[in-house]
Amino acid sequence: MIPSYENFKDFKDAGEKILEYLHNHLGFALWMITRAESNDWIVLQAKDHGYGVKAGKVFNWADSFCSKMVLGKGPRIAPDSRKIPLYAEAGINKLVDINAYIGQPLFNEDGSIFGTLCAIDPSVQPQSIEQHSDLLELFSLLLSRILQNELKINEQKRVNEKLEMESLTDHLTGVFNRRAWDTLLDLEEDRCKTYGHPTTVIIIDLNDLKAINDKFGHLVGDQMIQKTAQILKKNVRSHDLVARLGGDEFGILNIEMTLENTQNLVNRLLKSLQNAGINAAVGVAAREPSKNLRMAVIEADEKMYQHKRQIKVMI
Repeated sequence: MIPSYENFKDFKDAGEKILEYLHNHLGFALWMITRAESNDWIVLQAKDHGYGVKAGKVFNWADSFCSKMVLGKGPRIAPDSRKIPLYAEAGINKLVDINAYIGQPLFNEDGSIFGTLCAIDPSVQPQSIEQHSDLLELFSLLLSRILQNELKINEQKRVNEKLEMESLTDHLTGVFNRRAWDTLLDLEEDRCKTYGHPTTVIIIDLNDLKAINDKFGHLVGDQMIQKTAQILKKNVRSHDLVARLGGDEFGILNIEMTLENTQNLVNRLLKSLQNAGINAAVGVAAREPSKNLRMAVIEADEKMYQHKRQIKVMI
């Protein structure tokens, strides 16, 4: 029985059931749902029988058959992919043994490519698999529609989650506290795993707070912390997350933002802080599909301390 829209709880559930159905009815050693993000080809879900590919695996998008398929340069069904020059020459062949291929694009609401529903096999397949093109297209359109609806819903979910965390704010600055940060971080990690969107972390630590407290008193130090929070909130987008992690340390979670755009934000933040007479060390890290946001926080924290040591050397 073909899975129907009513049988699916969400995008993840739909993907699992569709991959199971396609493997059972069409064979192929590996079925995947992927996301194309910049140069990365990220495996979001996998039904694997021999390749050893799991969710979170990242390949180079330009090396994939799918990157050619979505441009219309290669067929969506290739029973013998060796007969297709662009597929035969693709870099992915150096990593895995592929002799048959199926691919269908998955779309964002604006018509841009989100990723693909695809399959590969080490053996040449019968020409008869081409007769299933309508079914494959139906599944890809179904997944795209579910995806588009969920991405819209996620925007409101983030708003609701922040509202639920309103009581968990730092009394001095009004931004979220550490407990809210940890909770919202884990909620966003779940979405990152499901949809593969890029997310980055910034850790900010004030350099002169102790000296200011000793020289001018804690009231002045508190005012500097408050000013820092105001500057951070002013420079981030409404759906991003700013939190005071403790003492003079702040965290920013940049949702659906690349590392390049995050670095531009960091430059603006450092300039704004400098203009306000605030000296800060900053560390940045991006979530990697094979890791998680908590690991990105650790990496950003380490880079912040590297920046702090560099500042001391310069002084």
